[in-house]
Amino acid sequence: MKRREFISLCGAAVAWPVAARAQQPTMPVVGYLSARSRNSDARFVFAFQEGLRESGYVQGQNLAVEYRWADNRYDRLPVLAAELIAQPVRVLAAIGVTAASAAKGGTSTVPIVFGTGADPIKSNLVSSLNRPEGNLTGVSYLGKVLVSKQLELLRDLIRSPAAVGFMVNPKNAATEGDVREAENAVLALGQRLVIVEAGVETGVGPAFTSLVQQRARAFLIQSDPFFNGVLEHLVELSVHHRLPAISPLHEFAIAGGLMSYGSSLTDMSRQVGVYASRILNGARPADLPVQQATKVELIVNLRSAQALGLEVPQSLLARADEVIE
Repeated sequence: MKRREFISLCGAAVAWPVAARAQQPTMPVVGYLSARSRNSDARFVFAFQEGLRESGYVQGQNLAVEYRWADNRYDRLPVLAAELIAQPVRVLAAIGVTAASAAKGGTSTVPIVFGTGADPIKSNLVSSLNRPEGNLTGVSYLGKVLVSKQLELLRDLIRSPAAVGFMVNPKNAATEGDVREAENAVLALGQRLVIVEAGVETGVGPAFTSLVQQRARAFLIQSDPFFNGVLEHLVELSVHHRLPAISPLHEFAIAGGLMSYGSSLTDMSRQVGVYASRILNGARPADLPVQQATKVELIVNLRSAQALGLEVPQSLLARADEVIE
């Protein structure tokens, strides 16, 4: 990876010349594998580095980091994981369940720290949260388990919409389970669920067209690396089609989306960096319990509500942890 490419990502903090690294063979190398692109990953990379710095590891001074991004092409992840494992790296950070699965499939010896919104046990990453065993541990933030609550919030805002959309990426390994949970939740609320698919091959435009054609009044966004990387575009099309949306990531509301209810992907990335540094200091993945993000925040963006022509009930505002005006 060239120095100028890293500088464009998030400044000199990410840059580390290959030549300089070669002059310091004792410097530990950490791998970073993500399904997203380097541009959309910038703020999460910074948070990951922040977690490393908490234990004194500073990229370019006493640590080298090798980055690999799949640019939302999930089929590339096994090859990219193999490249990092062959470096070799002392520990491999894998962001997202698909990246973590690819990393696990590539090695049973290199320590892996994952960050995912999917259930680590159901996704076959670990057999136990308290004692993960093997060479994997990591951080699990609340993603799909919040679907029913997100649907309730949309219902309170849109006054019981008959049809609610769910935008998913069919390439995500967790999609089938996410859809089942959403179907069960809308059934309990007496609504109809409209499933629309989006990904790197099609973008999100056709999904919005399908939502409109199927008369969805609002929609949920799946927790997925592709959607996390196109937050601003999702906000733009949501306003254009006048379709209110809610995401499990608070970064969505910060970017201008109507509502978010869930955990912070930025904080998860920082915690992945913390765990990676602990392994660099000699800890074994099997002795590090999988961290679960238990803090859930509701953020309401009033500016987005105004652009969508919505009046947010005071009862909903009173429940919000943060209101963007």
